[in-house]
Amino acid sequence: MQETKITIKEWAKDDRPREKLLGKNPATLSDSELLAILIGNGNRQKNAVELAKEVLRLGKNNLNELGRITIQEMMSIKGVGKVKAITIMAALELGRRRQASLSLEKPIVKGSRDIANYLQALLRDLPNEVFAVAYLNQGNRINHFEIISRGGITGTVADPRVILKKALLEEAVSLILCHNHPSGNLEPSRADQDLTRKLKEAAKLFDIALFDHIIVSENGYFSFADAGLL
Repeated sequence: MQETKITIKEWAKDDRPREKLLGKNPATLSDSELLAILIGNGNRQKNAVELAKEVLRLGKNNLNELGRITIQEMMSIKGVGKVKAITIMAALELGRRRQASLSLEKPIVKGSRDIANYLQALLRDLPNEVFAVAYLNQGNRINHFEIISRGGITGTVADPRVILKKALLEEAVSLILCHNHPSGNLEPSRADQDLTRKLKEAAKLFDIALFDHIIVSENGYFSFADAGLL
């Protein structure tokens, strides 16, 4: 006898993800139920919750791991097309940005920890290395944050002229350099140290101070200032 498939619409009202979210605290929903709301509908073989569970398995049932999955990898799941994959990726990026903004509630940067958590939340999941700069004003408030360059898995190139030109446009008094290490290793390379020295000396010519250079990965962060390398 062929098994009859039950769709989400046939579930008890309290068990349907959307109705459950309306009637209860969102925290009561499982990860798969929240993902099912984003997915919207399933296919002939699987309903939205079953598809959501398959998406989670792709990320080893870990939302941090899921945040590293590409759209193409997500679309490898039958029933998850481009629109569904983009919707999930957009939601994950919003979550990442929310986490980053919560980590920087204090607008004044007094030390590496004040900005390191923010930078780690923004950059740790990127598959390739990027180089970013935070431009600070006289009160050590961040006026502007920008990714200056993007590279490969093992490195990127940062042009001091581009960084300093932007610093003058932003009327920055000091800079915080930052890049990520996708490998997870937080130790600065010789190239990292050479670039830091070069930028520090160049910034001095414009009376701009180098506040710190921070390396971030999924394992934490490394501060040049804290390590006495500035």
